[in-house]
Amino acid sequence: MTARDLSAEETARLDLRRPTLEDVPALFEILSDPRVWTHLPSGRHTDPEWTARSVENWIAAWRTDGIGTWVVRERGAEPIIGYGGVSDLGGIAWNLGYRFAATAQGHGFATELSRHALDRAREVAPERAVIAYLLEHNTASAAVARKLGLHLVDRGPDAGNPDPEAIRLVFADRDLDDAELRAARR
Repeated sequence: MTARDLSAEETARLDLRRPTLEDVPALFEILSDPRVWTHLPSGRHTDPEWTARSVENWIAAWRTDGIGTWVVRERGAEPIIGYGGVSDLGGIAWNLGYRFAATAQGHGFATELSRHALDRAREVAPERAVIAYLLEHNTASAAVARKLGLHLVDRGPDAGNPDPEAIRLVFADRDLDDAELRAARR
């Protein structure tokens, strides 16, 4: 069986495509908006170069893994409304992640994108666990994880978070062994 090209895909309401450096200005507009970072204010991009580095990493991941982070638009529309997909955690697991513009939140796009990414990750490397880690107070992302059938496998301090009280939750599509759990905690 030949691997299919996952770089441009569609869901019922979304167009997903591999990012390019031309996407940086639109992504920076999303990633610099404080409303997008209510759960992790320190993650807000303050310089377009930060966004460019992120996009460069996503492009490299696509070349290496054959899957990665998509830029997201509503079907048939031009404006970018977010990004998301999976990233490799040391060849051990996939990390599921997304971020949407404040105006695109609350419409079920995160669940739709995440369900698609989960299916594709299982297609590319079904032996790898799929995890989603998030901050405990981010109840919307926890609800998305649960809708996908992921279950809570770990709770603990959020390493590297400037808020020493921050708690990270790890959801996964299966029970994790020690190596997978270490990858999820990094």
